[in-house]
Amino acid sequence: MLEELRQCAEGSRHDVSPLYDGDMMGKNAHHTLDHAFRSFIEQKAFPCVGAKATLAKDQMEVVIASDIRSSQNDLEIAEKIFKFSRRYKDHPKMYQSFVVIFEGPRHLSEELFERYLWQRVQSLSDKDVVYGNRYDGRVSHDPDGPDFSLSFGEEAYFVVGLHPNASRKARRFLTPTLVFNLHDQFETLRESGKYGGMRTTILDRDQSYSGSVNPMLAEHGVESEARQYSGRKVNGHWKCPFHYAGNNDAKN
Repeated sequence: MLEELRQCAEGSRHDVSPLYDGDMMGKNAHHTLDHAFRSFIEQKAFPCVGAKATLAKDQMEVVIASDIRSSQNDLEIAEKIFKFSRRYKDHPKMYQSFVVIFEGPRHLSEELFERYLWQRVQSLSDKDVVYGNRYDGRVSHDPDGPDFSLSFGEEAYFVVGLHPNASRKARRFLTPTLVFNLHDQFETLRESGKYGGMRTTILDRDQSYSGSVNPMLAEHGVESEARQYSGRKVNGHWKCPFHYAGNNDAKN
């Protein structure tokens, strides 16, 4: 397993098959997963120029967790993303991301990955409430609303899920991974007039990389972004399982 990861990190392979079903052990595996993810983004054709900018500025915080099906690391992840949010408030530099890479499993279907993605973010949100954090008032906690975003440490986030069996090539990484992108950064790009151009660039690059336009993409404020998180193509009857456990006066 470690050798397979090293090969990916060295750029020798980027399309993967669901071979992993168990835990990887040791710090070397953790380091190699981190390296592999960074190499995945560094591919010349990788479409997300925002992720490339984050990597170039060395502003990507990576956390390695065990199993996306398990709550084992949820408290640790929650505490780290709360700290990440506080640091961003103190130093709101552009192009920062918080990434959780799970060691496995690698055999999950798109439907199962989606289920466990929402289990993990639900658990993190519940802990956000317990810690007394307020929901970011610039967004809605209603997952059916067009202004929905998740909120951790009083900062709103858009989540990008990746896993080995994703139908979109740009979402196809070695192990289940969740990338938390700050909503405030999208708003900063809009205010500066750069958002439209960057979005068009990413869409064009993704079409070249994946061979088709992503059917799930929509702008914030048009329809709920929750439909985009897992990367799976869902129909109009899809229902987001997220439920905010707090009761503050966040936008809804």
